[in-house]
Amino acid sequence: MDLSIIIPLLNESESLDELHDWILNELKTVSIKYEIIFIDDGSIDNSWEKIQILNKRNKNTKGIRFLKNYGKSQALHAGFLKCSGRVVVTLDADLQDSPSEILNLYNRIINEKLDVISGWKKKRYDSIIFKNIPSKIFNWAARKVSGIKIHDFNCGIKAYRSEVIKNINVYGEMHRYIPVLASNNGYNKIDEQIVIHQARKYGVTKFGWSRFINGFLDLITIWFLNKFGKKPMHLFGLIGTIMLIIGFFSSLYIGIDKLYFKTQGRLITERPEFYIALTTMILGAQFFVAGFVGELIIKYQNKAKRYRIISTLFNKK
Repeated sequence: MDLSIIIPLLNESESLDELHDWILNELKTVSIKYEIIFIDDGSIDNSWEKIQILNKRNKNTKGIRFLKNYGKSQALHAGFLKCSGRVVVTLDADLQDSPSEILNLYNRIINEKLDVISGWKKKRYDSIIFKNIPSKIFNWAARKVSGIKIHDFNCGIKAYRSEVIKNINVYGEMHRYIPVLASNNGYNKIDEQIVIHQARKYGVTKFGWSRFINGFLDLITIWFLNKFGKKPMHLFGLIGTIMLIIGFFSSLYIGIDKLYFKTQGRLITERPEFYIALTTMILGAQFFVAGFVGELIIKYQNKAKRYRIISTLFNKK
């Protein structure tokens, strides 16, 4: 398989026929083996019925249906597991991502031997105040934290070498940070491409302030996991050790001061410094234990499924 096109969606039934036909018109100009995988992320409209019809019309069109809405990251994860193309292109189903970009992205991955290409919607047709400005702030912060010089981390249209998406774990709301996840796993040939952005034709936007705030929290999470995710003891153990040392020497000072200098003064248990030192040692020990627990969690982490698939449309080989 040469090309896999993965399209996560939620309540986008109105756009599916047009999107599917547009993709086919683009691909009929070349002779490559391809597959189109729609992932229905718990839609409550008739999106799945539309996907079933498209599957009957075109044997290369496939589908995955979730039991309920699990989120875009889980949808992409399911698509990544099922796809078999040596190049994987993702795009949204709302027609704001243009399928005319697909072949150019495919050719660049093959010819330039890139790992990831992220789309850049340089000219956008969204609300300036409620989406464009927050998006610019978010992308600026993401560039500073990750060190990856791309302009639009949250762009839905991206292209990947197959090896990349098979070796990264997309979870939570991390789909916008796939280039960062790829870089953290050693896939550093990352570039961007200016893509056409179109105004939404059907439905309503899924963007909101909660997603904007969650994006920053996820960015902090990725930074933390990249720094300390594999060895949490390096962080918690260091903090715990410092607090234990401070607490121990503070207690030692208070004891010496009482025994040799202020023998007639207040009892040690009547001095607030004693309780501060004791609390510091207790907190230090807790940080140390947290580091050990983190190491154990990583070693025996749970592999439970993050979502439930209730239907698939894949042709038997």
